[in-house]
Amino acid sequence: MAQQRILVSGRVQGVGYRDWVVRTAQRSGLTGWVRNLKDGRVEIVASGDEAALGHLVEACREGPPLARVEHVDSDAVPEDRSHKGFTKRFTA
Repeated sequence: MAQQRILVSGRVQGVGYRDWVVRTAQRSGLTGWVRNLKDGRVEIVASGDEAALGHLVEACREGPPLARVEHVDSDAVPEDRSHKGFTKRFTA
């Protein structure tokens, strides 16, 4: 098990990006959360199998149809096993 923090920039707010992340992560068996940031980016923290995390990072480069992803950064972060499922959080 591993955990990644993913930051996505571009036109990623107001286009269904968070809902898309939740569905994509759930299909991959990942746990964690996604939220909008006040600076216009989307932040994702996901835990699970390394291959599934890699798939999520790559999928985030494309996003849902209305999104225009400009940049995706991902970094390993210390694992937090307190996540139950994959959820949307309020804007930070």
